[in-house]
Amino acid sequence: MKAAVIESVGRAVVTEVPDPTPGPREVVVEVAACGLCGTDLHILQGEFAPKLPIVPGHEFAGEVVGVGAQVTEVSVGDRVAVDPSLYCYECRYCRNGHNNLCERWAAIGVTTAGGAAQYAVAPVANCVKLPEHVRTQDAALIEPLSCAVRGYDVLQSRLGAHVLIYGSGTMGLMMLELAKRTGAASVDVVDLNPARLETARGLGVSASAATPDELDRPQGWDLVIDATGNAAAIQDGLDRVAKAGTFLQFGVADYATRVQIDPYRIYNQEITITGSMAVLHSYERAAELFANGVLDPDVFISDRIELARYPEALEQFAAGVGRKIVVV
Repeated sequence: MKAAVIESVGRAVVTEVPDPTPGPREVVVEVAACGLCGTDLHILQGEFAPKLPIVPGHEFAGEVVGVGAQVTEVSVGDRVAVDPSLYCYECRYCRNGHNNLCERWAAIGVTTAGGAAQYAVAPVANCVKLPEHVRTQDAALIEPLSCAVRGYDVLQSRLGAHVLIYGSGTMGLMMLELAKRTGAASVDVVDLNPARLETARGLGVSASAATPDELDRPQGWDLVIDATGNAAAIQDGLDRVAKAGTFLQFGVADYATRVQIDPYRIYNQEITITGSMAVLHSYERAAELFANGVLDPDVFISDRIELARYPEALEQFAAGVGRKIVVV
């Protein structure tokens, strides 16, 4: 089968690899679509994946074309979206319900072969059947949406909060849509990319700008969400949190990123700084939200690119051109 392979740091190719074979409790999925994510760029840069080469792709959906001997939950022909998370269920974090912090954390498309290929293997427990009205190629959006749902679980936001989001790429826009549906009094978005800000405005932000200085909220925001992973944005965002407010580090920064905090202000103003790591008990909920129309795929997916052009798709994504890029 054909698959995209990150062979070494900075090098991705499309090549032939062996067809996968399912284990007793696994299925083989013929991939319809696989989304690109910042994690894929980190893998390309030599981070996250324990070793290269690796077939990337952790946001994918497709049709079941093979099942293991002990699989009864799905059948050949079922259309599914796949939660890429792989946990040990034995370490103290898994036993405490924090599986996303598993000491042996792994993921399809990060530590094992993923969905940037004609076929991918997944545990049947990770597969969610798609209702008839959901297009399979659109369902690659469910995994990033499940990360956003996890982010809102961490926030435990209250009704009437004023929200500021840094970044109007895919994840920032998903956080915007969830903020609108969790009772925010206002949702403001900042981004240096005018085209992305235009999309945010189309989705109904309260206000948008290149920097928060252009927005009228001198007392700050109750919830500040970084969806960029950019050091300058994070540093700025920490200073925009209102008293008793919360800063959520949602965007994935690289290992070397550093910012400064003001411990006295955190103490004196009871500011919370927290993070949200991947998916936790949120994939099925995201699938239901998606099926119920929380996102418009035609707005979120800006490009659908053939697998043969995977390296070009990565370059476009790295350049910040478009919104969600999906490989089909």
